[in-house]
Amino acid sequence: MGRMGNIAMLAAAALAGAGGAIVAQRVAIDRTATETVVHDYILANPEILPQAMQRLQAKEAGKAVAANRAAIVEPFPGAIAGNPNGDVSVVAYLDYACGFCRASLPAISGLIASDPNVRIVYRELPILSQGSRTAAEWALAAAQQGKFKPFHDALYAAGRVDDATIGAAAKAAGLDATTARAAIASPQVAGEIERNMKTAGLLGFSGTPSWVVGDQVLGGAQTLPALQAAVAEARKAKTTPAA
Repeated sequence: MGRMGNIAMLAAAALAGAGGAIVAQRVAIDRTATETVVHDYILANPEILPQAMQRLQAKEAGKAVAANRAAIVEPFPGAIAGNPNGDVSVVAYLDYACGFCRASLPAISGLIASDPNVRIVYRELPILSQGSRTAAEWALAAAQQGKFKPFHDALYAAGRVDDATIGAAAKAAGLDATTARAAIASPQVAGEIERNMKTAGLLGFSGTPSWVVGDQVLGGAQTLPALQAAVAEARKAKTTPAA
């Protein structure tokens, strides 16, 4: 290759380098312009920040639900209501000493009555007091005797949680006390409560009641329309192909 060829190659390299520099400069300018537009838009519409945070939290919660689904939707034997083969599970994490849990009971009953294809999974999450823990243990013992719902309803109807109301609820539900005490001392009951505590932490629950419906995590007392909307969303997600 002669001298002119070398000069041509050098010139081409120089032009390529200059072109790359121009492209990089243009990308930097475009990025700055985009960032300015986004910055100005956020300042003009600050309400999008909480919305974005909620979407992010919902996405992360959905991942946590998917990773722990069996521990969430597979009920402790007997702690279930509605259609046991329903297409959507509504998982309620409750504490017997929780007034907001008590306030949500009509919504659960209304959902069962209005939707024959919903499955209610009750999970004990005794976080408020030692009385809560004792009540949860007795509720699981009642579930093992096939008497969860009578005990559950009787104790919530009592309005408070103490040894007297727990004993009265057990009697009203027709529990065999000796069998119940043996169940309470078993690793099955203790393991269920500890598993629920662990799962609640993984899902970021801040209190009771807390709920899982499909991939959604809900917090606080829920109305019947709110639960129905969550169930509808879960059904929609089951029939919508993933993008």
